[in-house]
Amino acid sequence: MSMSTAELMDRGMRYLVEKLGTVDAEKFIAAVLRERFDYTEWQRTRFDDEGLERFNAAALAWAAEHEAKAAVK
Repeated sequence: MSMSTAELMDRGMRYLVEKLGTVDAEKFIAAVLRERFDYTEWQRTRFDDEGLERFNAAALAWAAEHEAKAAVK
């Protein structure tokens, strides 16, 4: 079952505040609105200059870190 828009926004804001802090989360939201940020386009071009080996190493490191955190819980 998918989340409602309100639930998604609440969860997203809680995550942003947790990771960035209240002030930077608000700055992020303001920048996205002000710049008419195109998330889809950003995702398409985000890794253009990233080599496959470097991207894969970063993905493996992220997975290992999050797997270790999940095991602790």
